[in-house]
Amino acid sequence: MTSTEVRSRHRPGLALGVLAGALALDVSGLGVLNAALPSVGARFDLDDTTLQWVMIAYAVTFAGFLLVGGRLADVFGHRRVFEFGVALFAVAALAGAVAPDAWVLFGARAVQGVGAALSGPAALALLAEVFPAGPARNRALSVYAAVGAASFSGGVLLGGVLTQLLGWRSVLWFSVVVGAAVLAMTRAGLPGSTGRGGRLDLPGAFLGTIGLTLLVVGASTSGALAWGSFCAAVLFLLLFVVHERRTADPVLPLGLFRITSVRAASLAAFLQYTASVGMLFFAPLYLQGMLEYSPLESGLALVPMSAGVFLTANFVTGRLLAKYTPRTLMVVGLVLIGGGTALWMSTPHQGSYLLHVLPGLVISGIGQGLNFPSMTSAALTGVEPERHAVAGAVNVVTQQIGASVGVAVMVLVAATSDDELTGYHLAYLAAGIGCALGAVVIAMAGRRPSTA
Repeated sequence: MTSTEVRSRHRPGLALGVLAGALALDVSGLGVLNAALPSVGARFDLDDTTLQWVMIAYAVTFAGFLLVGGRLADVFGHRRVFEFGVALFAVAALAGAVAPDAWVLFGARAVQGVGAALSGPAALALLAEVFPAGPARNRALSVYAAVGAASFSGGVLLGGVLTQLLGWRSVLWFSVVVGAAVLAMTRAGLPGSTGRGGRLDLPGAFLGTIGLTLLVVGASTSGALAWGSFCAAVLFLLLFVVHERRTADPVLPLGLFRITSVRAASLAAFLQYTASVGMLFFAPLYLQGMLEYSPLESGLALVPMSAGVFLTANFVTGRLLAKYTPRTLMVVGLVLIGGGTALWMSTPHQGSYLLHVLPGLVISGIGQGLNFPSMTSAALTGVEPERHAVAGAVNVVTQQIGASVGVAVMVLVAATSDDELTGYHLAYLAAGIGCALGAVVIAMAGRRPSTA
C-alpha cells in the first residue's frame, strides 16, 4: 500500500469532498449556463436554434463518452483518469471563458462534456474503493447523491447570480477555480491505482460513442435531423452490441446486464431522470406561461424539490440502507417519484403554488433522495472491483438517456393533445405510470444478485 493510500484511509472526509466536488462540476455543467444564454446570444448574435448548442454540445459529449471513460478508468487506473478528466474540464472551461466567438465556445463546451465523462465513472469507482461496503459506503453514497441532486438547480441559480453581477464569462471562470481546487486536493485525498491493464477496444469505443452521441442529438433536436439521428443511432448501437459480443476485451462487458442489481439500477436511473427532468422541463412552461411567474420566481419555485432530494439523501437514505436492501428503497423511491409527478395532473390554468405545485415537488424530491443513493449502490453490487468504473458509467448513461430520450417521449405524449395543459397532464400521467411499472418490475426481480 502506498503512502497516499494510507493517508486517504485516514481522510475519508477529504476523499468524499474531492469526489463530491467533481460530481458537482459535472452535474452543474448541464445547467450552469442556462441563465446566461440570453447574454451569450446577445454577445455573439445567435438565434435560439444556434444558441441551444451551448447546452447540447455539453450533454452530447458527456453521454457519448461515458462508456469510454469507464473503460479507460478500469484499464489505466481510477485516480489517473479522474485527474485527467477534471483537468480537461477545467482547461475547457478556461477556453470557453476567453472564447472570441461562438464556435470556440461550442467546442469548449463539448470538451467539457468529455472531461465530465472521464471523471464521472472514475469518481464512482473511487468512492467504492475508498469506502468499504456497509454503513460507511451507504453514508458516502448518500452524501454523494445529495450533492449531485443539489448541483443542478444550484448551478442554475449560481449561473444566474454570476451572470447578473459579473457577466456570463464569470460562470466559466468559476468552473475553472473549482476544477483547480479539486485537482489540488486529489493526490492527498484519493488512493492511487495502476489499473488492471488490457487493451482499449477502439472499434467498440467508436461504435458506442457515436451511437450514444447520435441518440442524444436526436432527443435534443427536432424534425428531419432528429429522426435521422435516431435511425443512425439505432444502427450504430446494434453494430456496437454485435461487436461487443465477439470481442475478447470489450468496452462494455455485456455480462454486466446478467446481474439483477445492475439491471434494476439501470431501470431505476432511466425512470428517475425521465420523470424528474421532465418535471423540470414542463415546470417553467406552466409557471411562466400560465401562472405568469418571472424566470427567477419559477427557478426559486423548484427549490423545494432539490431540498427534498438533498435532505432525504443526506439524512435518511444512508440509515435506511443499513436496514433495507437497495432494491426495496428503489421501489419506494420510484413510487414516490411517479406519484409526485402524477400529482401535477391536478394543475389548473390558474392554479395555486401551495395547493397544486408544491406537493408534487416535495413528494418527487423525497423519492429521488431515496432512489439515487440506492440505485448507485445497486449499480456496483455483484460487480468485480476492476469493473466498477464501467458499471458506474452504465448507470450514468441510463440517467442521461432518461434525461434526453425519456423527456423527448414525454414531449411527444404532450403533443398528442390540442390543448396545451391537457398535453402536460398526459405527459405527467405517462411518467407516473412508467415509474409505477418500473417499481413493480424491480420488486419482482430476484432477491439475490446474479454474477457476471
